[in-house]
This record gives sequence, structure tokens and C-alpha cells, in this order.
Amino acid sequence: MTAYNYRFENVLTLRDQEKTEMEVAYKDSVRHFEDVATKLYDLLKKKENTLENQQMNLEKGSTMDDFHHYTRFINGLERSINDLQQIVVQARIKMNWHEEKLIEKNMEVRKYEKMREKDYSQFIELQNKNEMNRLDELSTLAFRQKRM
Repeated sequence: MTAYNYRFENVLTLRDQEKTEMEVAYKDSVRHFEDVATKLYDLLKKKENTLENQQMNLEKGSTMDDFHHYTRFINGLERSINDLQQIVVQARIKMNWHEEKLIEKNMEVRKYEKMREKDYSQFIELQNKNEMNRLDELSTLAFRQKRM
């Protein structure tokens, strides 16, 4: 019996390696997106808390300097928030791109694995057929030897 050798094994190995690299890139992009989104959430929460503090101070009665200080601080937070929102959008786009590429790589690897399964089934079928032919030949030879 001959050993099974898949003719596209090297291609399958290469595609599987590419898929693994894409998984790593996708996980990195997800982690980056989560980090940036968390920073954005923290800034939004900070802005909300600052606005609440400003409102409470206005109700208590505060100086104009305090009011200007809060206003400048909130304006700075809003600029930071706008910048981070752009970064979050870019990170989301990058993450989605990596996800699409990962899906493509998974499908490609799966196709080669399916081809290998079919090829192996054909190999086994051929081996069984050859074995049956050998057994038929042996039984024919044995029958002829008995007749002589």
C-alpha cells in the first residue's frame, strides 16, 4: 500500500499560515479598536462629569474665572473627543477590513481542506480497488494451481 501524498499540501500549509497571520492582525486591530474606544468613552464620561460639576457650581454661585476655567477645559475635552472619534472610526474600518480578509482566508483554507478530503477519498477508493484486483488475481492463481 502506497502512502497518501496530497499534491497541494504546500499550498494548504502556506494558506493556513497566512490565515494564522491574518488572525493575529485581526486580534491586534480589535485590541487597538477597544483601547481607542475605551479612551473615547472615558473622555465622554469626563466631559459629562465636568458639565455636571459646572452646573452644580453655577447653581451654588461661582466666579467668572471658574466658569471660564470650566469652559476652556470642556472645549479642550471636545477637541480631544473629536480627534479620538476620528481615530475610532479609522480603527473600526481597519478592524472590519482585517475581519473580511480573515473570512476570505478561512474560506480559502477550507476549500483546500475540502479538496484534500475528496482527494483522500479517491485515493482510498483506488487503493481498495487495487487490493480487490490483487485478491482476484491471487484467487485465480490459486484456483489454476488446484486444477493442475
